[in-house]
Amino acid sequence: MSKPEVDWDACEGCSTCEELCPEVFKVMDNGKAHVIGPDKCNTCNCQEAANMCPDQAIKFVD
Repeated sequence: MSKPEVDWDACEGCSTCEELCPEVFKVMDNGKAHVIGPDKCNTCNCQEAANMCPDQAIKFVD
């Protein structure tokens, strides 16, 4: 199963992903979203978080 990954060069830290999937994404002190639970996409809709990202910073990798 694919896992989410954040492109830190693109991420502006808007926290949309964290709001939609708090068990998967967290905006850290560096102002960038980090994947804190790559195997927790079953608790939310990671694809929706990727779709809603205004920076298109969330991708899925195998």
